[in-house]
Amino acid sequence: MEQLRVEFHCHTIYSTDSLTKPQALVAAARRAGLDRVIVTDHNSIEGAMAAKRLAPELVIVGEEIMTTQGEILAAFVTEKVPARLEPAEVIRRLRDQGAFISVSHPFDVFRGGHWELPQLLEIVPLVDAIEVFNSRCMDMRPNLLAQKFASQHSLAGTVGSDAHTAMELGRANLCLENFSDSDGLRRVIHSGLQTVRLSSPFIHLSSRYATVMKKLGWAGTIYSS
Repeated sequence: MEQLRVEFHCHTIYSTDSLTKPQALVAAARRAGLDRVIVTDHNSIEGAMAAKRLAPELVIVGEEIMTTQGEILAAFVTEKVPARLEPAEVIRRLRDQGAFISVSHPFDVFRGGHWELPQLLEIVPLVDAIEVFNSRCMDMRPNLLAQKFASQHSLAGTVGSDAHTAMELGRANLCLENFSDSDGLRRVIHSGLQTVRLSSPFIHLSSRYATVMKKLGWAGTIYSS
């Protein structure tokens, strides 16, 4: 059975805190030996679509969506879901387009997209998975909490580098049986084999740099693919 190395969580320049152009992401994914890359920009699918045009077999269009409670991580997205909707409404819109739904770094309290436990429990029956390893967590504690939560609630786990720079791509990936759509991903997700490692905490400086560059208008013609 063909096996695929899958990156579930990464960003391009269409996220406010990344300067990675789509072509750089595609090139880095190939260097890292990834077979599928789910591009999950913050509240946008433009970067994912640009990357998919460059590498249709490699790239899956995704989105990381900020709800009123925490962030949702989706794959096989066909229509952008706007930020700051209630979680149930975000999930409804994703379900309507057949997306695969996970939850980003749910217990990482150092990030604005983390979840409070009562709100997370409310959406457990509505999602396909939660992110049980994120390379950008400052230490292993949020990931261990996510792994324990997934086990307690019989949820599948996704892992991701959360790459905002090309050099991070592939630091956390799942090896899965071949799939071609969200239903296929749901069938194979429970048998995935993880390859994971944390990034240096200093990698967050790259995101701050990207944010400042954009606010100051010093990033030039950054959105050309």
